[in-house]
Order: sequence, then C-alpha cells, then structure tokens
Amino acid sequence: MSPTAPLQSETRILDIAKEAITIFSTYGLQSCLMGSAASFLYGVDRTPNDVDLVVLTATYTQEELKRLLVAASSDFYLVNPRSWAATYKVLWHQKGRGGGVLGHSSYAHRCKVDILVPGVMNIPSVPTARIERPGLPGLPKLPMMPLVAQLFLKLQAWSDHRASSRPHEVPKQYTDARDVDQLLVIVVQRGSAVKKGTGWMPAEMFEAARERVGRYVVHGSPSSRADWRALGYRV
Repeated sequence: MSPTAPLQSETRILDIAKEAITIFSTYGLQSCLMGSAASFLYGVDRTPNDVDLVVLTATYTQEELKRLLVAASSDFYLVNPRSWAATYKVLWHQKGRGGGVLGHSSYAHRCKVDILVPGVMNIPSVPTARIERPGLPGLPKLPMMPLVAQLFLKLQAWSDHRASSRPHEVPKQYTDARDVDQLLVIVVQRGSAVKKGTGWMPAEMFEAARERVGRYVVHGSPSSRADWRALGYRV
C-alpha cells in the first residue's frame, strides 16, 4: 500500500486496532475485534471505517477502558457526544495529534473507536481459546470475534437498523445486508469446522438468530435462502 494512502484505509484502521489491543494487553486484558474490521479480515470486501473492539472484562466499565487508552497514548482522545444528556464520551484516534502539528482540516483523518464489553448489545463473553486470528496477506493477524458470532451480531445490526426510529440509522441496513451475505458465504464454505466451534455460544444467541433469519430472507436478502438452509435453517 502506498505511504500516502488515506488514514481511513484498511491498513490504518487495523493499525489503530492493533495499538488499542496492545495497550489493553499491558493491563492483562484480552480483547477482540468485531464490526466492519473483523468482517474485512474474514474476507468481506468492504473497507472498514472505524474500530469496534470488545474487551473481555467484567472489572472495567466502557468509560474506564476508554480512559486507559487515552492515558496510554496521546493519539486517543475523548469528546462529548452530540446529546447533551449523554453520560458517556466518544473515543477517537488521530495519529500525531499529541505533537500539536495537526490543523483543523485533519479531522477528516481521525478514526472513531468503539470500546465494548460483553453484555452490551448482546455481545457474548468469548472464551480465550475461541478467539480467532485470521488474516489477509500483508495485514496483521488480530484477535477477532469468532466467525459465527460475528455473523449473528451483524445480522442483529441489520435487524436493529431496519427497525430504528432514527432516520439516519435505517439506510445502514443495506450495508449490513451486504456484509451478512458475504459472511454467510464464508461460514458455509468453512462448513463443519465452524459448527464444531460454536459450543460456547449462549443458547439465546442462536434463538435470536433463528428469528432474525426468517425476516432477513424476506426483507433483507431473498437470495441468501439457500445458504441459510445449508446451515440448517428452515427458511
């Protein structure tokens, strides 16, 4: 990749994720990628534009975890959210920000970093042994949400965006659907090897996915029916 590639390129996004993962590891905290960056590393052909990182802890809150990153690196910083009533901060990363040489226009080169913990947004607690580390040539092999869980969480995102009362959220369902379709094909291709690694997942996660698959085949992607059937869904 060219040295002048945009900051929001896949390489830069993954570098930011790696930096956060490394910082958390110094505190003895295991973390794993989910969201668009994880989908990309599994083979989805959409360039991620942010970092979604799950920290597998019940000791720290999300806000405490954000502050750990900010304390460790001046490239991470917190800003107030748009809602004045919100009780959380939004975490961003901007390379070189601490050096004081970046201008106002450089805001276009910053990256949003979402720090999550198990239980939030129905994210499961992943056993360390189940974390996957696939990688694309030339890119880092980062710890990631297991493939089937990643598929189910992306399916949940599609469902949530489709039902959202916020007009700006609803169109995201179409991007979600493209990601779901590609992840689904990858799961089918991996076949029994995937199914053997799902014993740790909560039963309610499978049940929620079963209900969403029916809606997805009707409203999201009718062409995905055969692939869901290949996974054992009656649709």
